[in-house]
Amino acid sequence: MDLTSLLRELLAGPAHLTPGNLAMLAVGGTLIALAIAKEYEPVLLLPIGFGCILANIPLSGMAEPNGLFGVLYRAGIQTELFPLLIFIGVGAMIDFTPLLAQPRMVLLGAAGQFGIFGTLILATLIGFPLNEAASIGVIGAIDGPTSIFVASKLAPHLLAPIAVAAYSYMSLIPIIQPPLMRLLTTKAERRIRMEYAPRPVSRRAVVLFPILVTLASGLLVPATLPLISMLMLGNLLRESGVVDRLSKSSQNEIINIATLFLGVTIGSTMNAASFLNWVTLTVMLLGLLAFGLDTVAGLLFGRLMCWLSGRRINPLIGASGISAFPMAGRLAARMAQEEDFENFILMHAMGANTAGQIASVIAGGVLLALVSTTA
Repeated sequence: MDLTSLLRELLAGPAHLTPGNLAMLAVGGTLIALAIAKEYEPVLLLPIGFGCILANIPLSGMAEPNGLFGVLYRAGIQTELFPLLIFIGVGAMIDFTPLLAQPRMVLLGAAGQFGIFGTLILATLIGFPLNEAASIGVIGAIDGPTSIFVASKLAPHLLAPIAVAAYSYMSLIPIIQPPLMRLLTTKAERRIRMEYAPRPVSRRAVVLFPILVTLASGLLVPATLPLISMLMLGNLLRESGVVDRLSKSSQNEIINIATLFLGVTIGSTMNAASFLNWVTLTVMLLGLLAFGLDTVAGLLFGRLMCWLSGRRINPLIGASGISAFPMAGRLAARMAQEEDFENFILMHAMGANTAGQIASVIAGGVLLALVSTTA
């Protein structure tokens, strides 16, 4: 090969860089910077950002059907394998005892899904078909695996912006939720102390819970079964007490490997041609609206429960009825302590948070059933 040919070969990549590629390289770099400098959900944003950079390097062939990203996409996204493996790990981390000790927290978990369906209606009104509107609405659950699972089935062409929105807003919970909490609750309400004297929960109930939830969800809303069964399988591994190695592997190696490959693969779909358009911007904005509506609905329902209980319930726990476990529960507890350092509502908030985790999966299944029924 002569010098001219060698130079032409070396310059082929830069010559194919478009302004869109450069913009997406900047987006990928920003995600990495947020993960490292701000520690915004680094386990997710860092691999997504790096995958975004790789996807926008011309002529690499990594995004081709037989390239690395093509293989990972078919193996882990199209088959829904990665989200399901992550849910096993999430289930193994969750302690449902606070929810079992306070069953009324189920109501806050249900209220925290209002934004999903409200955004679905709005998205259809502005012109999105039902399958896309349902995929956009589920961003409001702030549950990455559920969002990816639903989008991969209903609107795979919107998978990248939906996944990025879900995980980005999850990392921004400490920024987005506090202003809404202060706006919709009074200082006196935020200072309400909740007694934690719940009824005792037997080991039998803790073990039977994941089995019964799986049966009930699978029979009533079969579309939820893949996600809810993996979540409950992980929890059963935890609570059974006889498979400690499997439980620890689910909480560590399995979820970490699945999250790594999921993040890089999602990032690889963020190429300039498919990501830089008005649809992506609209999806991001509607996802933010869904998140906001979920938080508002949870807080308002929390205030209603506060009034009905004679001011024995702190309405802040309503904001933890979304799926982002355990971040949302911890944030509600921290907001209460900012008003009164000796106010401990963490276990109540975790009860609502775990209820939101289950409710978001059921909501995703309802959307899948709704779209398949109307298709």
